[in-house]
Amino acid sequence: MDPVRNPYAPGAGTPPPELAGRSDVLAAGTTALQRVAIGKATQSLILVGLRGVGKTVLLNRLHEEAETQRFKAVFIEAHEGKTLPELIAPSLRSILHSLSVIEGAKEKARRGLRGLKGFLGGLNVSINDIEFGLSMDPETGLADSGRIENDLPELVLVIAEAAKAANRPIAIFLDELQYLSESEFSALIMAVHRVNQRSLPLILIGAGLPQIRALAGNSKSYSERLFRYPEIGALSTEDAIRAVERPANSEGVTFTTDAVERIISVTEKYPYFLQQWAYEAWNAAEHETIDLPVIERASEAAIRELDQSFFKVRLDRCSPAERRYMRALAEFGRGKHRSGDIADKLGLKVTSAAPTRSALIRKGMIYSPSHGDTAFTVPLFDEYMRRAMPQVSLSEEG
Repeated sequence: MDPVRNPYAPGAGTPPPELAGRSDVLAAGTTALQRVAIGKATQSLILVGLRGVGKTVLLNRLHEEAETQRFKAVFIEAHEGKTLPELIAPSLRSILHSLSVIEGAKEKARRGLRGLKGFLGGLNVSINDIEFGLSMDPETGLADSGRIENDLPELVLVIAEAAKAANRPIAIFLDELQYLSESEFSALIMAVHRVNQRSLPLILIGAGLPQIRALAGNSKSYSERLFRYPEIGALSTEDAIRAVERPANSEGVTFTTDAVERIISVTEKYPYFLQQWAYEAWNAAEHETIDLPVIERASEAAIRELDQSFFKVRLDRCSPAERRYMRALAEFGRGKHRSGDIADKLGLKVTSAAPTRSALIRKGMIYSPSHGDTAFTVPLFDEYMRRAMPQVSLSEEG
């Protein structure tokens, strides 16, 4: 069929044509924003889930909602190679500059800018790309100790006070939270805590892989009270069917029942994969009824595309030792498996395999669902590893 009319949208963070099964999360986020906007206490949200479940899509949707409610809203994506101060400073500067032109908030916003300059200077973060103005000097003693756990809460408090004076609430959306260090995440938690204590109009809505729960627990014991952690997982069967059928129906195209069942089975109802299979099925179909033979042809194209894009780009970031570890994990199939069994498969002691396992957790490739267990953060990655590396290699040469 005509690829131009193809309604499906596989891609990282790309909004699907039918955002099925996420109404509860969107409602919780919208309610939290509305409460902050009217000065009511609320818990910030951190969306938790594997790759490909739509966390970024939900963050973007809530970011749009915040903007409609006149929030000063910013979207930040954490990643390897940049610290939290480097990531967040440009957005905080933008917020403060916009608040500094609002009558009644000018001085508080300018104090926030002075605090931001001192914050970056204290942490030895380059400020060459952040323009403060020649007359803007840091305020001595404000967020400039050089310890992020002291300085970030103090800085965020000043910014939230400026927001209150301007009657413009702030929403910070922070994706890929698992890339933050423990001290950075601790500082973020403490900043939210300080803001909540003063009932100031600032909210954090974040998203991260499942290990973010352990990072939060290690950082501050009260993090469970400050945040809600909605679990974003595979769709229900009903929602998965809707995600596949409705976009096609809107274009006058139908799937047969056995075609939909096959898509649901092979994708395990994960949103990213549902989009990929439905997209390829549309392109493979010659008529406006998509049946099982079409799905079988589409599956080859879907697997080939995922292997070259969604999966391979992640594997390419890993060292030979890390690849061997993941291949050994893949040998056990889907789900979580004992770290000791993986080490045995590699012919290693658990202590010898531990550094590789830790490196893979830091890269967001695997996580620990419970003590001593290991699982992939990317659904269907075990199948990909078996395709990419048909044999488990126990040596550097293999």
